[in-house]
Amino acid sequence: MDLILWRHAEAVPERPGLADLERPLTTKGERQAQRLAEWLQRQLAHSTRVIASPALRCQQTAKALGRRFRTVAELAPDASPEAVLAAARWPDASEPVLVVGHQPTLGQVAALLLSGSAQDWAVKKGAVWWLRNRDRESGVQVVLHAVMSADGL
Repeated sequence: MDLILWRHAEAVPERPGLADLERPLTTKGERQAQRLAEWLQRQLAHSTRVIASPALRCQQTAKALGRRFRTVAELAPDASPEAVLAAARWPDASEPVLVVGHQPTLGQVAALLLSGSAQDWAVKKGAVWWLRNRDRESGVQVVLHAVMSADGL
């Protein structure tokens, strides 16, 4: 199974009177999302299931991909790594899953799968971490397939 973690692109800062879930992408964030979406479109299998946090910035990031996606309340800010993995049906999903979410959760998911501990690893705004689960004679392995940021394109 492939699990692709996509942190939302740059959003407007928190400010009084603007709920966290309603923070939109900045102009720079819209460009970041579009650049990564173009790269993802060339890489993703047609069968990839896309799920996103209900936060506006995640919704806008996911929309840049131009594919259907499902909003999952369990992916909201401050979600647990376990909630993200459950929503993705890791490691048993039959299709690749792209999760559009938040820090620090996405970094914790990557750390948990790659090191066995939910550490606070940094995932840059708008970046993608692509993890792959594969069976080997020695057991199940999780490998880091790719890391990409809008700045790297």
